[in-house]
Amino acid sequence: MMSKTRYQLHWITALIEVLKTAKEAIIPLVVLLFANGFNDTGKWYLDYLTFMIFGILMIVLFISGIIKWRRFEYWFEEDELRIEYGLFVKKKRYIPFDRIQSLDYTEGILHRPFKLVKVKVETAGGSTSKKAEAELTAITKEAANRIEYELAEAKNRKKAVSSEEGAFDVEGVMEEESQAKPVFKMTPKDLILLATTSGGIGIILSGAGVFLSQFAELIPFEWMYEEVSSFIRFGVLLIAIFVFLGFVLVWGLSVAMTFLSYYGFAVSLVEQDIIITRGLLEKKRMTVPLNRVQSVRIIENPFRQLFGYATVAIDSAGSGGAEGAKIILFPLVKKKRIDAPLKEIFPELILDKPTNKLPSRGKHFFYRIDFLWMTPAIGALIYFFFPYGLFSLLIIPFIILFGLWQHRSAAFDLSGNQLTMRFRGFSLQTAYLTKKRIQSMKMKRNYFQKRKKVATIAASVKSGMGVFEAQIPHMDEMEAEKILTWYGKNVNDSTFEDI
Repeated sequence: MMSKTRYQLHWITALIEVLKTAKEAIIPLVVLLFANGFNDTGKWYLDYLTFMIFGILMIVLFISGIIKWRRFEYWFEEDELRIEYGLFVKKKRYIPFDRIQSLDYTEGILHRPFKLVKVKVETAGGSTSKKAEAELTAITKEAANRIEYELAEAKNRKKAVSSEEGAFDVEGVMEEESQAKPVFKMTPKDLILLATTSGGIGIILSGAGVFLSQFAELIPFEWMYEEVSSFIRFGVLLIAIFVFLGFVLVWGLSVAMTFLSYYGFAVSLVEQDIIITRGLLEKKRMTVPLNRVQSVRIIENPFRQLFGYATVAIDSAGSGGAEGAKIILFPLVKKKRIDAPLKEIFPELILDKPTNKLPSRGKHFFYRIDFLWMTPAIGALIYFFFPYGLFSLLIIPFIILFGLWQHRSAAFDLSGNQLTMRFRGFSLQTAYLTKKRIQSMKMKRNYFQKRKKVATIAASVKSGMGVFEAQIPHMDEMEAEKILTWYGKNVNDSTFEDI
């Protein structure tokens, strides 16, 4: 019989809730404080009105955080995780154990000193792809273990497996990694290369743009313009140096963020689950059930491809949680080292490179549409910015070469119940799909493709609450029909579109 004992979160939850709310309101609060906080009306209560409002808001946030913590309770009853919470109105949520897909753990800066974890409860049919079904902000590792224990006991009861009732292991879940089978671990060299070639620089630059837009009225642009104008007189070289140093600083921040996020990245197997752990300041532990994996993808960024590196990702069915639908399995790995760990996780996966290439008669389809819609834009640039607009003509060979690159990269193979598809956007992707995981498949062909006897084949798999579509465009129509027929056997959701 399940215990109906009610459990509360750790008191640090109140502080975390205050910081979380303050973080969301920080920009408007700071703008309010500095935009209106220094008035001189001669009346003290008006001069300090903004500061008083700010102080009252902080007190309200603190009190609401305490109330949220005190009113949050969870317990186990009738093979369910039951939660009661709410600031003013009490709400209840019952989550059956058989719907729970995984329990993901995070140890943040505020969790570690108290040996706490944040637990996210992911279900197979979560409401959104970005929000967990339930979140326990801060509980002890023993309490996290209790959830795993109750979950395992419920599954055993459902399977009618008789077992002797043993003592509860308080070390349990968070020490599960010692019993796990290690599969992959990033080397320091790989971690440094991942950090230095990450795309985090774009996030930092966009974040800086948002910050500046919020404070646009407070920034003395006119004074800055005059200063910059006078500075230009000292020479373009100095400006170039400062711009370069600025980009180096932003790149350095991007490297640091990626390094901290992926530090200690490791993948292991525990029974039928993939366990992914990573992070230095904030340690995360994510569980991905093997039976939820819908596809495996090898992604090769052109720059990293030069050094023989690739990224391995998987698509998981379900809510996806904060990590999203596409889950990074190996952030950066030498291509020659991919097969061994992937075979350990997915022993039935056929990792041979696809050998069936696309026919040459379909080449021009890869760049014709881009060429057509860019032609008016190039004409406008030449007309309005002559003679400098002539440089826009360089776009034409770029479009053609990129299309030929996509054509040359594409390939496919059918091997038993597995379809392998290789295609390129900017990065090269090789998707490994099994028939039973493919949700739908369609063959598309327009009038011009029909004349050249080519067609496009697209296969869709579940990815979080949405889908991931692998597509081979402009392939031989006989091969496309062969793939559609292969999928159509014992499967109803296959379509053919003749446009």
